[in-house]
Amino acid sequence: MLRLVLASRSPARLATLRSAGVEPIVQVSGVDEDAVLADARSRAEHLGPDDAVLLLAQAKAEDVAHRIGGSDEAVAGGAAGTVVVGCDSMLEIDGEVVGKPAGPDAARERWRAMRGGKGVLHSGHWLVDLRDGDAGGTGATIGATSSTTVWFGHMDDDEIDAYVATGEPLEVAGAFTIDGLGGPYIDRVEGDHHGVVGISLPLLRALLHDIGVPWHTLRTA
Repeated sequence: MLRLVLASRSPARLATLRSAGVEPIVQVSGVDEDAVLADARSRAEHLGPDDAVLLLAQAKAEDVAHRIGGSDEAVAGGAAGTVVVGCDSMLEIDGEVVGKPAGPDAARERWRAMRGGKGVLHSGHWLVDLRDGDAGGTGATIGATSSTTVWFGHMDDDEIDAYVATGEPLEVAGAFTIDGLGGPYIDRVEGDHHGVVGISLPLLRALLHDIGVPWHTLRTA
């Protein structure tokens, strides 16, 4: 039996996969993201957000794959029929990466700066194929990044205050969601809107195809 392991605690990524008929096993990685990026920046002259999210997605997927491969109890049935996917996302505005706001004041300031403007949401995806060779396993570890341009609505201060008061902007990079309470404040996107949620279904399907896994074989519904 083929199992997809999601190396992420993101409820939005899990809900996106479930809405597409896929029920993954969630295994959260223990990766120190700051340490991974610091090490990469010490070795590279430039590390853009599109590269950074791919690097973090790889670190998360390979960390979980290593733990699964070393323990038959990590995933029921062991590693033999498993493909791991790791993801990471960052919002880029005017060349700067925007993370989670430090508090309500920072969230309000961020939205006042973003309203009427645009940013690029980068989501890295990385697959590790742990399947046995006789089950079609390739041993591949591959990935790619989805980048989607997001146009933010012209919100007045009262709308910003009301949105920040929900608490949602404090929990997510860039201080917004497209699939939750923030959806009405996104005017449009150019690219895959699932990538803004944090996991691009078309990109994931393409990566799975590259290792010989048809999307429909993952569906449980």
